[in-house]
Amino acid sequence: MEKINQTLKKLAANENFQKRYEQERQQVLQNPGVKAFLMQHQNEIDQTMIEKGMSKLFEYTNQSKECNKCESLEGCVNFMKGYHPELVINRNAIDVIYKRCPRKIMADEKAKNEKLIKSLYVPKDILKATFEDFEGDPGRLDAGDKAATFLMNYESGKKAKGLYLYGKFGVGKSYILGAIANELAKKQISSMIVYVPELFRELKSSIADSSLNEKIEALKKEPILMLDDIGAEAMSSWTRDEVLGPILQFRMLENLPTFFTSNFDFQGLEHHLTYSQRGEEEKMKAMRIMERIRSLSEPVHVVGPNRR
Repeated sequence: MEKINQTLKKLAANENFQKRYEQERQQVLQNPGVKAFLMQHQNEIDQTMIEKGMSKLFEYTNQSKECNKCESLEGCVNFMKGYHPELVINRNAIDVIYKRCPRKIMADEKAKNEKLIKSLYVPKDILKATFEDFEGDPGRLDAGDKAATFLMNYESGKKAKGLYLYGKFGVGKSYILGAIANELAKKQISSMIVYVPELFRELKSSIADSSLNEKIEALKKEPILMLDDIGAEAMSSWTRDEVLGPILQFRMLENLPTFFTSNFDFQGLEHHLTYSQRGEEEKMKAMRIMERIRSLSEPVHVVGPNRR
């Protein structure tokens, strides 16, 4: 131990070492996050605490915060992948704790939703969709422009309409949803794409295992929900009035953006919603659903050849 102490004393007395230490010390103290922390706790922190806590302050400055140094969760540069540092005062000393970063929160939420809702499955080509693929494609140009406008202007908590993408089978409506979802992910904004026919089948079977309410609540509260291929399902009064209606009503009242794709335009979808599997005609109930869809989304016609 004496040899180690002697070595440390020699280092401390070394002029070059002192210079380098002082330079690093000043860099740490000039870090915006450190300055904000020291200002916030100026009545609790004295100079002695700062000097004793310098290693913790350095640990904080040397890592990514809010994913600002990481291209992806897999490429996280921090000591604990998916966790970023936060300065705190613990027992009259400066300390660092680690909390989930935005990308980790998104990944955990996505994993939870995928475990809960099986119909979240999306084909791999849609997961890799980009807006660059729309260049030179007049059929998807309008949808791409409107999607780009949404992405530029979207702010959490503020009212924003999604898109109702309609057109013939195979024109690329689902692909556009994938491109939007991928751009949102880059901005660390959570979204959920569900295939509506499979979703309604799944929800119906969830009555037996008592998970129905939990699934409906997840769909209601997802920051950005994308309902793919609405109108392709066999409509029943129960799915329309007890599932779709409450989800859309909640999202409309809470200003949560909702996107749709369909082979039907608004008029065609209303006709589809009017008639149940049993042949019952319920125009008023269909009109209520359509009122919510119109409130939540802007119709965009997607045209072109079948790309499948």
